[in-house]
Amino acid sequence: MTAETDTTGFELFTDRSVVAVRVDGQLRDLAAAVKAGDVVEPVLISSADGLSILRHSAAHVAAQAVQSINPEAKLGIGPPITDGFYYDFDVEVPFTPEDLKAIDKAMERIIKQGQRFVRRVVTEDEARAALAGEPYKLELIGLKGHPTEGAGGTDDNESVEVGGAELTIYDNVDPKTGETVWRDLCRGPHLPNTRMIGNGYALTRTAAAYWRGSEKNKQLQRLYGTAWPTKEELRAYQARMEEAAKRDHRKLGAELDLFSFPEEIGSGLAVFHPRGGIIRAEIENYMRERLLANDYELVNTPHITKAHLYEVSQHLSWYKDGMFPPMHLDEERDDEGNITRQGQDYYLKPMNCPMHNLIYRARGRSYRELPLRLAEFGTVYRYEKSGTLSGLTRVRGLTQDDAHIYVTPEQVKPELTRQLEFVLETLRGYGLTDFYLELSTRDPEKSVGSNEQWDEATETLRQVAVESGLELVDDPGGAAFYGPKISVQARDAIGRTWQLSTVQLDFNQPELFDLEYTAADGTRQQPVMIHRALLGSIERFFAILLEHYAGAFPVWLSPVQVVGIPVADEYGDYLDGVIAQLKARGVRAEVDHSSDRMPKKIRTHTKAKVPFQLIAGEEDRAAGAVSFRFRDGTQENGIPIADAIERITTAIATKAQV
Repeated sequence: MTAETDTTGFELFTDRSVVAVRVDGQLRDLAAAVKAGDVVEPVLISSADGLSILRHSAAHVAAQAVQSINPEAKLGIGPPITDGFYYDFDVEVPFTPEDLKAIDKAMERIIKQGQRFVRRVVTEDEARAALAGEPYKLELIGLKGHPTEGAGGTDDNESVEVGGAELTIYDNVDPKTGETVWRDLCRGPHLPNTRMIGNGYALTRTAAAYWRGSEKNKQLQRLYGTAWPTKEELRAYQARMEEAAKRDHRKLGAELDLFSFPEEIGSGLAVFHPRGGIIRAEIENYMRERLLANDYELVNTPHITKAHLYEVSQHLSWYKDGMFPPMHLDEERDDEGNITRQGQDYYLKPMNCPMHNLIYRARGRSYRELPLRLAEFGTVYRYEKSGTLSGLTRVRGLTQDDAHIYVTPEQVKPELTRQLEFVLETLRGYGLTDFYLELSTRDPEKSVGSNEQWDEATETLRQVAVESGLELVDDPGGAAFYGPKISVQARDAIGRTWQLSTVQLDFNQPELFDLEYTAADGTRQQPVMIHRALLGSIERFFAILLEHYAGAFPVWLSPVQVVGIPVADEYGDYLDGVIAQLKARGVRAEVDHSSDRMPKKIRTHTKAKVPFQLIAGEEDRAAGAVSFRFRDGTQENGIPIADAIERITTAIATKAQV
């Protein structure tokens, strides 16, 4: 709606579900002044922006509660995050479970008071005076005034406090006395008052976190929480989290003996155990089958390279902080210690694309060879901060199912369409079926290339995404520095969303590497480059599938597909013969000859999530049959051996979801 007179959001919208307004496209507090002619839109608490405002307001209340109990606690930052919020504190003693109970009670009191969130614009001097006792806030104020100093400006979470054109403070004002009872440096917006947080919030856990994410800085205490518009939504979220905890891939990985992170190797570097190795191999084997069937050519590249390669690709300009430090090699000295050959820096590769460009450039290319699709399971190394590492979903050593496709300009759109279809069909083969798309567009501060290139590439990707028929969501400013991308977002069995495949256009690297092809008219032309990652990384995809299936993989992915369980020892030889026939057909099968009693064997292999248990006793042996027992506890008796073998091998061959 368009405001007809000077007013505020409060006066325009009286619905209690409206928690803020968007004025000419900018998020503002509901109390913000609105001029005649402004285009004003309501922000509902149930919307993505509304939930962020709710959670950010809850973070402020949590911080106020902490300082009401411990006035010596120093404030870090407190942004909203997916499904919740956190706030960092510098405290003498780490938080305990008893502390969380006390903080929760203090939050409840603050919420019931209905304190108003009041925004005021301040100068740097005024902000420093108001927050003189908060050293971390003073540091952020300094970064606002001098963004190139220190760590190079603010990150996304810090910008919640000092982002935007102005410095602002939010005062928490007692509605009865009008007195400011607490304040924080913050960009906002916030809820009109604390009472609107309601009872749909909860504190969830604590953790250690380094200030500004750097291990060089002091370690703080991080308080996590969640907030929802209603108590019912909070309970539904908590139920989802309980289910997610049961499916946590780190827990299942240990229980099922799939992988580990040995201390001796280092943080974020996983080793896969035999059973995990089988699952990983099956994931890769299916991917290779799909690649070869879709006209890809498989390549392989080293794990390390001279620095010059990443200077050419500009990764050292744009991505150096995410790379491991260089190794200075090749230097030679004589007996007196004089340098006779200059050394040079080598880097562990963080990306495969520059090496694929060298493969393309190794000889002349004709338009007849295009599209040229190069694919690799290439292990790369990224120096993720220790605080961001999380099992297999965030590691320092990862294997990408990477592909780079080189096309003529006329081939761009049909190839993008083909790649998106390839991605979706392959993901469905792994058992994922619920998708939507995200279109990441240019960040002008972190990108190269002309506006015309970006506009054309973005519009082409948008057309391809829309024509797929899937829901499309915009991700403004989320593109890589070299071009826009479509990412496939997949929902798992409990409704969580994971970013998986990406399809990106790149008009930067072909120019940097002088890539060319001979066109039909004999001229030398520059190809367009498409980056395509389907699984993202093998490690992360392994974790996603492990949680999606809660460890109960479909039979084709299961490390052990069949276990024979004799009712008594005398039937072991009979089952050995059955299992031998299955092994001859390529089935991963074994007989449990342990001394455990049959019921315990059944429990053991059910807990290990083996898809099929074949049980045999006297009746089965006499009839040349077995009894089928499934993971859900159901059983079918008297299945002839030939039928049992056919049933199992068919389930594997068809990748049945059993």
